Amino acid sequence: MVARWLEGKERDEEYARNSLPTSRWGLFWDILKGRLGRLMLTNLLILVTFLPLIAVLVWRYLDIFARGMTGPYASGLGVGYPVIPDVTGVAESMLLQSDLLFFGLLIPAAVIAGLGISGGAYIIRNLIWTEGVFVAYDFWRGIKRNFWNVCEAVVVFTVVLFMARLMGNLADLYVATGASAAGWLLASKVVGYIFVAFFLLVALWMISLGINYYQGPWALLRNAVIMTIGTFPQTVFFAAVASWPIFLTIFGGQIFSVIGIILMLLLGFSYFFLVWMDFSQWAFDRFVNPNLGVAVGRGLYNRDRKAQDGKPAVQSVQDLQQSSAAVQEYQRLIIAQGKSRLVSRPIKPIDDGFEVYQLPESFNRDDLRKLRENKQAMEEDVKQYEEEHKNEERYVEYNRQFEEREKALQEVNKKGKKKPPKPPKMLNRH
Repeated sequence: MVARWLEGKERDEEYARNSLPTSRWGLFWDILKGRLGRLMLTNLLILVTFLPLIAVLVWRYLDIFARGMTGPYASGLGVGYPVIPDVTGVAESMLLQSDLLFFGLLIPAAVIAGLGISGGAYIIRNLIWTEGVFVAYDFWRGIKRNFWNVCEAVVVFTVVLFMARLMGNLADLYVATGASAAGWLLASKVVGYIFVAFFLLVALWMISLGINYYQGPWALLRNAVIMTIGTFPQTVFFAAVASWPIFLTIFGGQIFSVIGIILMLLLGFSYFFLVWMDFSQWAFDRFVNPNLGVAVGRGLYNRDRKAQDGKPAVQSVQDLQQSSAAVQEYQRLIIAQGKSRLVSRPIKPIDDGFEVYQLPESFNRDDLRKLRENKQAMEEDVKQYEEEHKNEERYVEYNRQFEEREKALQEVNKKGKKKPPKPPKMLNRH
């Protein structure tokens, strides 16, 4: 029982590698069930960095509530003192002043939250890649590696949100005070919120791209826009699937909001980034990594890769063309070193009883002749043994696989000379 606790389900007789996740959906459920403790701890670390952002939102809600209770909306009656003859546009003006303060404070608060996003998303990515994770260490490492890319994403989104909110408040104020072209003002408000929704998706892609690839600020923004437009239906769907606990917390009402708050405290942030990063890895494997020569399917078990009792796997031309540049370089290195003489041909055992002539302490020409004849006899015996056993299956199979691999690489090189590979259209890791 203790051994099973230590070794996990691999010790179970019913365990098989075919039960490992072979798709992104399967990997998501496998991580959610098997790494729940790490996800909850990661969620706690992210939550700590989101406290300033949550505080700003709560402060804004209380400020608007207080202004609504004490504002001069009764025109001199009760709490409405002093008397204001015309209260048209007063509410919109107060909301504009409040949002100027609090949506401005959202920008530095979001930068602080970027610390948690960079560390937590880095941990989630490593879990998706099925790498070993030490939560506290990897959280700090993720901050050091990814903070500036994540900071760019949150700053871009919060600045767009600030401008759209300011535009919407001004439109409401001008419409309430009877300004002309009210239709255009409302249209500008709608356009502003469309930009907010679009740049929210762009910011999510900037986070994924910044954690997975090395690129400059402008390239990060450009590539995020390309990924958002190129995978727009999938992006909208998985963003909605990832963020349903957030919507439940905000729009769920009394009971469901409490449930949403509990989910956010326990697992909400980790769940969000698990869904989004898992979807991002699928998109990268399909549209980006093959162009960059990066291995695809990290974290997934490929059932087609079957072990052959220690024998090297045969790769066809198509397999080598689809493999990463690092794998092809490794294959070329193997071929450059040549066949292993210990594996490609039979070698006679040294304990076969063959007598080796040894020179005495005092020897003459006749002893040297016997030594030479014995050496020649040994060489002939080794050649005879090799000739007798060269058609055994293990040697024939090894030589055949090596020749096929060499031929496949030669064809890949020929095709590469005829038509050089195109540079990546999107991402640049350097």
